[in-house]
Amino acid sequence: MVGRLNYLDITRLDITFAVGVLSQFLKDPTDSHWNDAMRILRYIKNALGRGLLYEDKCNDKFVCYSDADWAGSPLDRRSTSRYYVLIGGNLISWRSKEQKTVVRSNAEVEYCVMAAAACEITWLTQLLQ
Repeated sequence: MVGRLNYLDITRLDITFAVGVLSQFLKDPTDSHWNDAMRILRYIKNALGRGLLYEDKCNDKFVCYSDADWAGSPLDRRSTSRYYVLIGGNLISWRSKEQKTVVRSNAEVEYCVMAAAACEITWLTQLLQ
């Protein structure tokens, strides 16, 4: 079921983080993990029509939003960073990931996510050229 949810979160960014956390327990799942998966499915059932809509807006402008929460995980005090890249108002790339190391300040984690977003924009620019 978690594998199917992973495919679904390609167009449903609202479940990406929850599915990512649930994926960490694939090796040794418990009943509570099954209940969490069922809760995600109930959320999807009640939130139909909230997928991504791509429209041709005749615009090729890059826009990138980034954010991070400093020490947001209560288990290991690691930060979660995320960024979204839009071209012409359409979402084409995103990432939400827990940092590999524990950072010492909010400024440091924000800098890390901005650097990752800049790398993604540079790669996309070269790809489209």
